[in-house]
Amino acid sequence: MHRIFYVPRFRHGLFFVGLAGCLTAFYSNTISLEKAFLRINEEVMQHSRAYETLSNASQQVGHRLTGSPNGTRAETYAFDLLSSYGFKEIRYEPFEVEAWTRDTVTLSVVPDRSDNFREISVVSLAHSPVDAHVKGEIVDVGNGLEGDFAALKDKLKGKVALVNIGLAAPTKGARNLHRSEKTALAIQYGAIGVIMVNLVPGNVLLTGTASVTGKLIPIPSVCITHESGQALRAWMQEEASPLHALIDMSNTSRKIRARNVIATLKGSKYPDEKIIVGGHLDSWDLATGAIDNGIGSFAIMDIARTFKALKLKPKRTIEFVLFMGEEQGLLGSRAMVENLKKSGKLDNVRYMLNLDMTNDPTGLNAFGRSDMVAFLNSVGETIKRTEPAFANNMQNQAGLHSDHQPFMLEGVPVVGMNGHLAREVLDCYHANCDRMNLVNADQLKNTVRYSTMLLYALADADDIPTRRQNDTQTRDYLVAQGLRTPLQIANEWRWKE
Repeated sequence: MHRIFYVPRFRHGLFFVGLAGCLTAFYSNTISLEKAFLRINEEVMQHSRAYETLSNASQQVGHRLTGSPNGTRAETYAFDLLSSYGFKEIRYEPFEVEAWTRDTVTLSVVPDRSDNFREISVVSLAHSPVDAHVKGEIVDVGNGLEGDFAALKDKLKGKVALVNIGLAAPTKGARNLHRSEKTALAIQYGAIGVIMVNLVPGNVLLTGTASVTGKLIPIPSVCITHESGQALRAWMQEEASPLHALIDMSNTSRKIRARNVIATLKGSKYPDEKIIVGGHLDSWDLATGAIDNGIGSFAIMDIARTFKALKLKPKRTIEFVLFMGEEQGLLGSRAMVENLKKSGKLDNVRYMLNLDMTNDPTGLNAFGRSDMVAFLNSVGETIKRTEPAFANNMQNQAGLHSDHQPFMLEGVPVVGMNGHLAREVLDCYHANCDRMNLVNADQLKNTVRYSTMLLYALADADDIPTRRQNDTQTRDYLVAQGLRTPLQIANEWRWKE
């Protein structure tokens, strides 16, 4: 579930001088790191199996919806694949989830006091009610940002909100809200239903969760295509009477047990310190989820294969984690963080690297940790010396809505890879066109080799400049990163004013 944010480009020119000397400050042997990177590069370029295994799983497993038989098969597939790479220390980490599955849904639109009904193609957004039958006047809330809802606060109660999933004609600097946050605002202002408009042309229906908590929401939330949205808005302009929406839906929801899959590579010098590399294995059920997040999760398994193939033994322990339940509310990563907190081992996690729709990286993202910029830039320059095609475009901006979030909210340092996907690929996000034909084998291989190098650098460093923040530092960090408001909307802001 990759979330697209406005992320400013931020090149740290000060750190491009004397990079070799800077790197020496972090590593006792710069040459050995470069040698390791060369070995990694050669191994991945010649023997990567990420594309092959993702293609195989897409055929054998299909979609990987948490709580479904396919989801269980995906968990087993990942466990067996990691075992075949020589990992002995592999475990399932079970957790209980409220598994939501779509059933039927219809959307009809009719002018007030008329029988001129029009049926509109629609798909339910996850965690909508098990049973819902609502009728209400449609109120167009545009992009559905806080200001858009606030401007209509006296007109939404008892109505159905019409909202763009993305930003149509976005304002410079405006940060879009997640569909779950827009639904939360609609509920806050008294709406009885939400119609989300996908802005991707081509009659693409998009799914995903409309719940900020991963629990059932009290009102139905649905998605219609870009073309349907245009036609509906044109009708609203032409029609003298208000248009009413009739949403009828049924879904199923039940508690099930899902499983994260975790393979461990013990550290040689600091075995109690962990670097976690994770990505969600689960996907939505409209397609096979090859991009979201096949390219991330199968890259992680190939990174693990690379470490084993080269017999790499970094100083710190690495845990390769395939999360389930991400699409339904970051459930697997939340469960892992809670388990680490209960066991008193969260401080042992020195860094978290999350790969979610990460593709063909061109640089690293320090995620707002300024004390790590020099370190990461030095690692990036070493990658660039190994492979000049790697641009080492540094960023330093945090975001939300993927499996790094539960770690970040507990002060654990997070690092990201800055990648890119073609527009036609992004248009299939959470849609029925997210299939294997979208995956670029060479770009996937780039994800594996550059991420493996970064992971090795973090795990084998003599020292990592930053540590887990305390609660006050975490609050200040989130405020500085501009994440306070979206976290408040999601009811995840735990600090009192």
